[in-house]
Amino acid sequence: MVKNITAEQLADKIDADEQFTLIDTRPEDSFEAWHVRDAENVPYDPDEGLSEDQLNEVNAMVDDRPVVAICGKGLTSTPFAFDLDEHGYDDAEVVTGGMEEWSKVYEVVPIETSSDDLVIRQVQRRAKGCLGYVVGSKEAGEAVVVDATRQTDQFKVAAQDAGLSITRVLDTHVHADHISGSPALADEVSVPYHLGEAASERGVEYEYEPLSDGEVIEVGDVEIEALHTPGHTSEMMNYLVDGELLLTGDTLFVDSVGRTELQFGEDDASRGAELLYDSLHETILDLPNDTTILPGHITVTSDGRYENGSPGDPLEAQLGNLREELDFLGLDRETFIERLTEDAPEKPPNYETVIAINTGKETVDDEGEATELELGPNNCAA
Repeated sequence: MVKNITAEQLADKIDADEQFTLIDTRPEDSFEAWHVRDAENVPYDPDEGLSEDQLNEVNAMVDDRPVVAICGKGLTSTPFAFDLDEHGYDDAEVVTGGMEEWSKVYEVVPIETSSDDLVIRQVQRRAKGCLGYVVGSKEAGEAVVVDATRQTDQFKVAAQDAGLSITRVLDTHVHADHISGSPALADEVSVPYHLGEAASERGVEYEYEPLSDGEVIEVGDVEIEALHTPGHTSEMMNYLVDGELLLTGDTLFVDSVGRTELQFGEDDASRGAELLYDSLHETILDLPNDTTILPGHITVTSDGRYENGSPGDPLEAQLGNLREELDFLGLDRETFIERLTEDAPEKPPNYETVIAINTGKETVDDEGEATELELGPNNCAA
């Protein structure tokens, strides 16, 4: 009998180290571009059914373990599971909504701080490695949200569970890998939406209140200082929370630095690299070594693995450790610029369209289309 499970239940199985065989029935190129950790690929066409060779392949890889099938939306994995059922696999399960739903799985992780008043929740979008934040004051019962993704309810629930009401929504920058949920969230809860003041140069058409370099937002007794850190984009803002935690957006990650050619283009990528070098060395690296770095993304490989850390654990680093361990931070200016401009990774899919949506120049109202634009891990690191 074929059963359905949710993407969240699949995540629970993986995290619990359950023994099962995950079979992805999408075409090989789609699978190779992005898939769940430890999945096997058996491309399946419902019109042709399961061939003898495919059945032998499945028999070899399953090794008496339960089977879980997944595809893009459930359109091929479901008939695949029924085909297996007819061949004696009576415990096959199908992930409802497939990779589309997998891309919407979240974990909310508390971040430790030195203050009893300061509350920080890291909202992890598991499959894409997007990281957003709820930053608030327990005493005031208020919070700001930073870098909300399109699933805005995740941030509302994270704030509510922490006993906080959202009073402002901030973006660190105009994102290129996913559709920002920040303008929509601000509208839904009727609070101001903020970007750095240099966003005017990007032609942002959303209504927003600009933040200048050094401007401080207060949430109760919690102070959030906006630091202009151009490089990944011209308007990039980092947010220094109570002088001890830095929300770095796509400026500095726990395993790399932000790429610079998505806004500036291949021809002017060196300009972005110069700006990023200055932001790192004149702003971020001037902070104390015990500053906690909270990035806007974690690198997720095409096979669904985190380069550093694990889903559900705090994804953070001490600045002093990054100073010693991260190769990029030890490079001289010329070498740094050369590395960023000559060895750029593959661009995020649909990034130009995503940027147009995030500046308000284009809109997307269809949920399926929005999900399609965002499919795949983020590619924001150099």
